[in-house]
Amino acid sequence: MNKITPSSHLDLLALSTDTLTVRLLDNADYQTVHESMLNHTLKRIENKKINQHLADELWIVEHQNVYTLGQASKPEHILYRTDTPIIQTDRGGQVTWHGDGQLVVYWLFDLHRLNFGVRDLVSHAEQAIIDIVAHYLPKTLTVKARRDAPGVYIYNHTGDMLGKIASLGFKIKQGFSYHGIAINLINDLSAFHAINPCGYAGMPMAKLSSFGQFTADDMGVFITQLIKNIARRHAGLVELQPQDTLK
Repeated sequence: MNKITPSSHLDLLALSTDTLTVRLLDNADYQTVHESMLNHTLKRIENKKINQHLADELWIVEHQNVYTLGQASKPEHILYRTDTPIIQTDRGGQVTWHGDGQLVVYWLFDLHRLNFGVRDLVSHAEQAIIDIVAHYLPKTLTVKARRDAPGVYIYNHTGDMLGKIASLGFKIKQGFSYHGIAINLINDLSAFHAINPCGYAGMPMAKLSSFGQFTADDMGVFITQLIKNIARRHAGLVELQPQDTLK
């Protein structure tokens, strides 16, 4: 485990702002992190009632291998059982996998203070991923979101979809978001063979290391670039792109 990067490789203090705190969790147990996210969100809800506001947070996580089921999950989307644990969760969406070599980013945001709707949150997440992933792809490939299936996908020059590189699943509780995004970087994609990823039978999955020269050594820079992009969006410095180009 611990393929993402040791905490010493990231200056989290420099990446945090007055209104956005960045935390790094390596080799993290999913259930423990989920309970922490929920408890943190419930605390924020209670504090807001007495006009006390905690800073929004980004949690940068590499999980221990796990399959997670969203609230809309159906048993038939688990094609066969493995030794990997399966955990029911309260996020949106269907079944997915998290684990070694995959980057997970949890967005613990107060949407009301940011004036974000749920669609704004999803679009900012997708477009932040697109902004950074695009730098690591050859010019013959493009990366974009889809209107019919939230997430981020890789396409070739003829418009064929090569695979889904990032999945999204948020939970909104009284205007506060938690859960977030998972980006396949250097992980073994065979873990997805046991499921219909995000509930789509035959959905091909992709990872960034399959294209170009991305390796574990690039993790620290990638994470830093992504955090900075999200922080700029959180500060209102990056506008959403039009959605009319989506399939």
